[in-house]
Amino acid sequence: MFEFVDGLPVHALVVHAVVVLIPLAALGAVVIAVWPAARRRYGWLVVGFAGVAMLLTPVASVSGFALQERLPENELIQAHEALGKQLIFFVVPLFLAVLVLMIAHQAGVRTERPKSWAKPVLVVFAVLSVIAGGAAGVQVYRVGDAGSRAVWDGVAEQPVR
Repeated sequence: MFEFVDGLPVHALVVHAVVVLIPLAALGAVVIAVWPAARRRYGWLVVGFAGVAMLLTPVASVSGFALQERLPENELIQAHEALGKQLIFFVVPLFLAVLVLMIAHQAGVRTERPKSWAKPVLVVFAVLSVIAGGAAGVQVYRVGDAGSRAVWDGVAEQPVR
């Protein structure tokens, strides 16, 4: 995998996409879980955000490992890495919860004869979407906070050139 794009580490570029998409998907998951009109209008967009975030999360991890090898050993980077490795375990459930929520929505609302299983599945996955969205939002915050501390800790004390 390439490590740099026009002199910038791939990790820095991909991480910014992940840091935007996961909170958008998490917030969207809560909104479509509790508001059926938003589910009809924006549900598949939320699934798309969660899906892209799920695909980019391992890219962020792999590019982070490549970047870490170029840097001196640092406990702040190691803390960021440990949290970052866990992020996929929050993003995959978020994606699956909103995907099943939308499938149940389609089966229960968008057909002439709603499927009998759709309503209970809809309720269960609406609750799971809220839980997964909250958990993913908290975890991406924790990872990002650790990463920003690894990059910026002590910068204010550096002399200005």
